[in-house]
Amino acid sequence: MGYIPKDVYYSTKTELERRRMSPRTIETYLNCIRKFLDFTDKTVDQIGKKDALDFLNYLQEKKYAGNSLNVYHMAIRFLMEDVLRKNMRLNIKYSKCPQKLPLVLTQEEVGILIEAIPNKKHKLMISLLYGAGLRVSELVNLKVSEINFYNKYGFVRQGKGRKDRIFVLPEKIAFQLKELIDFDQISKEDYLFLTNRRELYSVRSVAEIIKNACENSGIKKRVHPHTLRHSFATHLIENGNSLNEVQTMLGHKSPETTMIYIHLASPKMLNIKSPLDSLTSTKKEDL
Repeated sequence: MGYIPKDVYYSTKTELERRRMSPRTIETYLNCIRKFLDFTDKTVDQIGKKDALDFLNYLQEKKYAGNSLNVYHMAIRFLMEDVLRKNMRLNIKYSKCPQKLPLVLTQEEVGILIEAIPNKKHKLMISLLYGAGLRVSELVNLKVSEINFYNKYGFVRQGKGRKDRIFVLPEKIAFQLKELIDFDQISKEDYLFLTNRRELYSVRSVAEIIKNACENSGIKKRVHPHTLRHSFATHLIENGNSLNEVQTMLGHKSPETTMIYIHLASPKMLNIKSPLDSLTSTKKEDL
């Protein structure tokens, strides 16, 4: 027998918060569940497995992308099993998502991009974003107390998946960051990067800095803040770091997630040779 809450949205939100899901995930799940219940036009005590399957089939017919179908699938399963406590599982396979390699910049392009930023503080922000492989949300929420300047490392606190992880502080900008802290009189418990109004930078403002730098430098690629994280990981592989090392630096739970950067790394930097080059000789008449 299932559980019928008075307010299904409140109960779902409460359960998601209890499991420390991010606000974005909570909002997404609630939207998916709302559309599902609107589609069935039933009360929560009446919905069952067939309703879920009918809804997912409807989305499939509407040509929803594989990623979107997966999210709806997970949200409905959460509603059914974790909120309504119905002893059932949706016996369908997750939709396959097309494997799309992310865009990356070459090391030369990253250098050109950073040099095209005229504002010194903004240049430091983007340098650290790339040089430490941070997510943009991690950059804007980084505190001075989380950086160990002596040993050249820092901590991301409660990053993606509510996990802490260590990152390498690039020696190239360590002294400049110290100067910034002194000049702006930033306390140890304050955020590293603050606007002139002593406010946090927004994710959008960081994206705008990168967009303007691309225009100033003549880089035609469509670069976003996360592009620099992809580039950081790819360049680590190219520089000879192991997959396990890169996985640790990025904070990936699974090595399969990190494997994509093997495919992005330059074959030249990986010292990969074509098997044709290993052949002893090839006569023209054999071709």
